[in-house]
Amino acid sequence: MLHQFITFASDAEIVGLWGAVFIVFAVFAMVMERRRGKRARIDRVGWVPWLGFAVGSAMIGAGLLSLAVKGVLAG
Repeated sequence: MLHQFITFASDAEIVGLWGAVFIVFAVFAMVMERRRGKRARIDRVGWVPWLGFAVGSAMIGAGLLSLAVKGVLAG
């Protein structure tokens, strides 16, 4: 079913799907950043900059979704 939707989707709908993927990743990164902040051992920080990933992907996702809304409403 997803394959049929993607096959017949317009460019704006595909951009909207990518925007949604970036927003979902931003939410995942924020959950991981919160988990990193509440760790039991303070000396085990980790090496992944989750906050940077969350902010970057949220900005990209919001930009893509705004472009998609404009394209879908235009027809």
